[in-house]
Amino acid sequence: MPLTTEDRLAIHELVSLHGHLADDRRSDDLDLLLTADASYDVSAYGLGIVRGLPALIDLFKSAPGDQPIGHHVTNVIVTADPDLDDRATVRSKGFSVMANGHAGTVVYEDEVVRTPNGWRINARVIVPSRRA
Repeated sequence: MPLTTEDRLAIHELVSLHGHLADDRRSDDLDLLLTADASYDVSAYGLGIVRGLPALIDLFKSAPGDQPIGHHVTNVIVTADPDLDDRATVRSKGFSVMANGHAGTVVYEDEVVRTPNGWRINARVIVPSRRA
């Protein structure tokens, strides 16, 4: 069964929620974004793959490295899993603004799953955009 319009809207809003939680420092609300067993691949930033909600909450609380003051998401593409109604992949562009005014972009590659509490990210890979 294809994703409904409601599913697609919920997934778009889910992906957008990341920036609000990160910028508002609401790490204790990450269960609204991620599954309990989620993985977050931040290998490109020297942090490896972080697994599980408690470890991800710790990562968000510690805010390692030079953190943006603004996380924004755009160019969201949702692709339904042809075999499973409760899974989809999402590719989006992240745009960040640093305190000094510099900006950067990344690509988010997400696997999302339908849970009893709605759609959640089960796996995210953050891929920095190439430098010019």
